[in-house]
Amino acid sequence: MKRSDIPSLDDLRAFEAVTRLGAVRAAAAELALTHGAVSRRVSKLAAELHVRLLEPDGRGVRPTRAGERLAQATSDALRGIAAALAEIRSASGAQPIVLSCERSLAMRWLIPRLSDFQDRHPGIDVHLSTGGGALDFARERITLAIRRLDFPLAPDWTVTTLVPEAVGPVMRPDMARRFADADYLALGSRTRPEAWKNWLASRPDMSAPREIRLYDHHFMMLEAAASGLGVALSPRIIAVDDVANGRLLAPAGFTADGTAYGLIRPRDALVTNSLKILEQWLVRQAEHPIRPAP
Repeated sequence: MKRSDIPSLDDLRAFEAVTRLGAVRAAAAELALTHGAVSRRVSKLAAELHVRLLEPDGRGVRPTRAGERLAQATSDALRGIAAALAEIRSASGAQPIVLSCERSLAMRWLIPRLSDFQDRHPGIDVHLSTGGGALDFARERITLAIRRLDFPLAPDWTVTTLVPEAVGPVMRPDMARRFADADYLALGSRTRPEAWKNWLASRPDMSAPREIRLYDHHFMMLEAAASGLGVALSPRIIAVDDVANGRLLAPAGFTADGTAYGLIRPRDALVTNSLKILEQWLVRQAEHPIRPAP
């Protein structure tokens, strides 16, 4: 088989992710690419094959008959590659723990704390991977994942609850008066577009904002709030350090939304002593979420 007979692996991965998740935006989030980059890769693949691969399906997309066949073949091939790599790595000695974490949670809570883990356990190699939502441990070569538990959990997963989710408005200190007077711009995340509506419904004592604007990720929304652009409705765990050090205020506190963050791994995974140590450390960090002062 000539190399020219096989399309770009990057294009195939993008197409497989779109068909599996049913939306270009979800695939972009999983692959850490922009919406436009994923769209271009899928369009390029279809143009090279001279075949229509996707068709509209409500707000998302679904594969055509040809697309479904290609998506299944690509998925099978990626699983085979992942399995082979896992065998090769396991035969070559101790492997790093690949910890997958949602982007904003990784940036605002996990990464600032990882140096503590490295100092305590210098012999344990932890690689951080960012991603959210659905998981494919074998294909993505993930050992352990931290996720907000708001999606269907597979029966063959082991799930350990870390911390209940709670959300509340956070703002720069000089925005407090405007928030109290309902003269503020509300900042939200496109990953939770209904968050402000739901929070206001749960807090009838609070006045609605002038307008709601959405950012692509929670970490962008928090930086906008810290820059004085408005009031962000934030998960407590990703704003906890900024509130503790006074960079942001949370005058209305945080309200539980019924979900939680959890640690997830395959039930049949090999649980090494290093993995146990990491899991126990993460549980302790969640029990005391405020980062100690340096």
